[in-house]
Amino acid sequence: MKRKILVTFKFFALTAILIFGIVSIIASGGGSDPQPVFVADIFSDQPTDGDIAFDPVLQSFTITNGPGTLFFGIDDLDLNLPEYRAFLDFPLDGSTGGEVIPIDARIVSATLEVFINEVSFAPIVPTLLDLVSYPISGLRVDDFDSSPLLSRSLDFFRSDRLTFVSIDVTRLMREAQRLGLPDFQVRFVLDFTTDVGFVGIEDLPADPSTAPLLTVRYVL
Repeated sequence: MKRKILVTFKFFALTAILIFGIVSIIASGGGSDPQPVFVADIFSDQPTDGDIAFDPVLQSFTITNGPGTLFFGIDDLDLNLPEYRAFLDFPLDGSTGGEVIPIDARIVSATLEVFINEVSFAPIVPTLLDLVSYPISGLRVDDFDSSPLLSRSLDFFRSDRLTFVSIDVTRLMREAQRLGLPDFQVRFVLDFTTDVGFVGIEDLPADPSTAPLLTVRYVL
């Protein structure tokens, strides 16, 4: 009989603790709605975008700011085999009239979408995408080989030609936000494990339908 009374007492005691816990969670806001997620779409600043070609024979650099197509990789059609590196700039502070990412925003995810209009000389082009920082006034020779702030690898495929490619850049965007950068700037580089492959990214100023686009989801 004593055992039965003891078991019954324990049951009611545990029930009371459970009810108290649920009430405490609700009272402390555990039942409140989740934070709203904001979405910002930011087009690249086409005049600030560009590419740099290095000629290994002449030991010279050619900088092109604001072209309709940005190139990166090795150009097998040129006897000097110049290497191109492409740069994209996405203002985060609304300086070009686009959406603003608040300085205290916490990044949920970020995606970079580009339209590929050329993939040459290789069926797969191993690529490094670097988070970098360069002047919005124009690219410099030093930007060709500057140290990246953060990098990620990806592949482009011959089948990507004339299609949109979406790239997860969440880690890079979080680092840019942590550093308080006013612009999200990236550099496309042919992976150092290969010396074959050439990719063109469409960047026509009068055609936003294929312009490079950064989509950021964030909470405050």
